Amino acid sequence: MSAKVDFTHLYEDLLSGKEKLSLVGLGYVGMPIAVAFAKKIKVIGFDLNKAKIELYKSGIDPTREVGDEAVKNSSVEFTADETKLREAKFHIVAVPTPVNDDHTPDLTPVEGASEILGRNLTRGSVVVFESTVYPGVTEDVCVPILERESGLKCGEDFKIGYSPERINPGDKVHRLETIMKIVSGMDDITLDTVAKVYSLVVKAGVHRAESIKVAEAAKVIENSQRDINIAFMNELSIIFNKMGIDTQSVLKAAGTKWNFLKFYPGLVGGHCIGVDPYYLTYKAEMLGYHSQVILAGRRINDDMGKYVAQNAVKKLISADKSVKGARVAILGFTFKENCPDTRNTKVIDIVNELREYGIEPVICDPEADSAEAKRLYGIEFKDISSVKDSDAVILAVAHDEFKKFTIDDIGAFFGEGRKVLLDIKGLLDRKEYENAGYIYWRL
Repeated sequence: MSAKVDFTHLYEDLLSGKEKLSLVGLGYVGMPIAVAFAKKIKVIGFDLNKAKIELYKSGIDPTREVGDEAVKNSSVEFTADETKLREAKFHIVAVPTPVNDDHTPDLTPVEGASEILGRNLTRGSVVVFESTVYPGVTEDVCVPILERESGLKCGEDFKIGYSPERINPGDKVHRLETIMKIVSGMDDITLDTVAKVYSLVVKAGVHRAESIKVAEAAKVIENSQRDINIAFMNELSIIFNKMGIDTQSVLKAAGTKWNFLKFYPGLVGGHCIGVDPYYLTYKAEMLGYHSQVILAGRRINDDMGKYVAQNAVKKLISADKSVKGARVAILGFTFKENCPDTRNTKVIDIVNELREYGIEPVICDPEADSAEAKRLYGIEFKDISSVKDSDAVILAVAHDEFKKFTIDDIGAFFGEGRKVLLDIKGLLDRKEYENAGYIYWRL
């Protein structure tokens, strides 16, 4: 019978440098966490992607979340060697949790990370999951994998916790350090350790959730709530467009009331808002409840790319342009502004719908990860200087670089005849463009 493990000194051991923290998954979420912790304690940063690890080692940040300088100067020990995880006692798993084509949760990344970590787990470890999941995944899916692969017993040999990520890619204001962090643990000692460890880097403080399931549920409803609110705005946009009313003007007027929630219509993609609600509704259906409000919102948001493309076609017709073979430029391809991430971008839905009408759009995005876009979608970006003689321009993403465009800059993208401009995010002055003779449309 082996001696009982004492978990009470782990925090102190991390502070003294006796023990290390590991980060499993170094993407948009994991990378900032690793760099932040490395300023306080010893950190091992593990990722399966060897090419990404080599970039980090050479001081390059492909996520642009912390910047090349911060990566170069960081003491994180970057590795693609899973056995290095054996040197750490506090593990944070921050891998993506996407959905399959049928909108069911794809737990493959989090299961794979659990297997890798399980193979290299040592007695006395605490494992904290950050990946967004439906309530129950940490304890019902991840723990059995960790136990099976390690031969250790949860609760005796290692402990688990959950602390949902709240990092907002591309956002330089709401960072890991400035956002209140939800923490949870399987028991009081674990919760205390997890809370203390995260308090090292999260200046905004921590909220101790009552249980792991409560923490999992809190994360999944944060994005579901946002999704539903944006869906409502998108539905209003569809209605007001039919009425010939400008949605942005309506929202500006309604926003003068103190308790009006200021959400705006748009394309809802990415690996959080466009994904998380499906995790919640999947679990609900397992329990015999079929979501009505959440899935209705998802349906609206999932169809917005198609809706934008159909309106582009209608505007081309009203401008007396031939639809088939029309020259259409799409500016912006990432799932959100000022961020290189193209995963689950809804701009691809605009592209695919335009192709149905015989239009092959030219796509430009100076911010996007071009290698990722080529791998995921087969898309090759063109330089913005090559956009000329267009029949229609779709301004799809609100990159800061695009906000600088003047009416002369926009005009240079077009050819002869009426200019069709779709300003999805409402970046431009509608009246200025309409007065200049543009056929202008926005959500």
